[in-house]
Amino acid sequence: MNNTPSLHPASTTAQPAPAKASGRRVTDAPTRMFHWLFALCFAGAYATADGEHWRLLHVTLGYTMAGLLGFRLLYGIFGPRTSGLGLLWRKLAGAPAWLRPLPQATSIAGINWRQGQNLLMALAIVLLLALVVPLTLSGYATYNDWGEALGGDWIEEVHEFVGNALLLVVLAHIALIAGLSVLRRKNQAMPMLTGRVEGKGPDLVPKNRAWLAALLLIAALAFGAWQWQQSPSGWTAGSTSAQRQQYHEDD
Repeated sequence: MNNTPSLHPASTTAQPAPAKASGRRVTDAPTRMFHWLFALCFAGAYATADGEHWRLLHVTLGYTMAGLLGFRLLYGIFGPRTSGLGLLWRKLAGAPAWLRPLPQATSIAGINWRQGQNLLMALAIVLLLALVVPLTLSGYATYNDWGEALGGDWIEEVHEFVGNALLLVVLAHIALIAGLSVLRRKNQAMPMLTGRVEGKGPDLVPKNRAWLAALLLIAALAFGAWQWQQSPSGWTAGSTSAQRQQYHEDD
């Protein structure tokens, strides 16, 4: 009788390996959530900038942008290295070294265009973040009618100017993303949607931190709901300065 054990027992049948997420993670969830909330708030604030009917919604979106900026600064300081503000600064610090040899360049091929694209992208992001400060401050002053006390409507004009400047930077940012997508034949906006890029290798961002992105979304929605409840007419605030002043006193 042949008592030789089977070389291929059923108990050792190879199991299929679990499917692995395609590509490498390069952007975590909080950064992506900030990006899209910031974009939606600016689009909504710009669309409701004219007229009194949606004034409180405009103000709420502006305050939300300021809160998002505060989150981004804190996350850039205490968050992972890939989301740090120092990364943007290092890219901008390389601008003199990139600009210096340009006058001596004999051909377009001799220019480091990839570094130039990174510089433009970093510059656009820094401008987007920096312009929120004067935009919010001038908006707050306009909403509280500080222009009358300071002699004229120049604060409102400053607010409008900064808003238009921010719009130009946003459009330039979108155009740069679209241009790079065409040149590289790859959707450059996908990392802000999925957090990943194609290719093999380790994740540049080991942890996704989806819980923090969820908290950021909940905080933004909660603030909007709180603003809506505090106003007797919802997001369509009263049309007179006295009504706005009464709202701020109650606030």
